Amino acid sequence: MTLLPDWQQIIRKAWSVKFMVLAALLSGCEAAVSILQPAIAESLPPGVFASLAGLVTAGALVARVLAQTEAAPVEENAIDAK
Repeated sequence: MTLLPDWQQIIRKAWSVKFMVLAALLSGCEAAVSILQPAIAESLPPGVFASLAGLVTAGALVARVLAQTEAAPVEENAIDAK
């Protein structure tokens, strides 16, 4: 496995990466709220953060297969150049 030549640009601009980061944050919020503020965790429906993280992950999968012009490769044949 090798990194793409423009991996830094892809990480900054690809919506699939942004959705995956949001899903990770939601998962972290679920754990943090249940530890730090149990009263808030009890007032929320069970699995609310997990459900949101799942929906965001599904959005990341969709964004991954769609053309994202903002994160287009710098060179057309960057992978074929090897």
